[in-house]
Amino acid sequence: MLRIYGIKNCGSVRKAFKYLKSHEMPYEFVDFRETPVGKTEIDKWLDFTDIQTLFNTRGTTYRTLKLKDLHLNDEEKKRWLTKENRLIKRPVIVFDNGVIVGYNESEYLNKLQNQSKKD
Repeated sequence: MLRIYGIKNCGSVRKAFKYLKSHEMPYEFVDFRETPVGKTEIDKWLDFTDIQTLFNTRGTTYRTLKLKDLHLNDEEKKRWLTKENRLIKRPVIVFDNGVIVGYNESEYLNKLQNQSKKD
């Protein structure tokens, strides 16, 4: 079963819910605010994507914390993701053989098309 990580009132997360429901793909949702994501899970995601993709530099949290001024390296970004999950680009969709970060309908179609048949 797919697992979606994010914040339920995030627009991109809501679009992902809508896409998955319309394609009859069952999923489990994990809200960052209720169940924080730790270093171990983030490290697993980084086996399938890079830190630049996972680290959200366009969000309010990034601007509020003034992280651009710190010129963070990859390890520092990883520490910030663990400390402040709202810096994770949303949604993160974990499936059998990978991770998709963000809302991208064509990527969902390409990578998730066989998931509903497996579950």
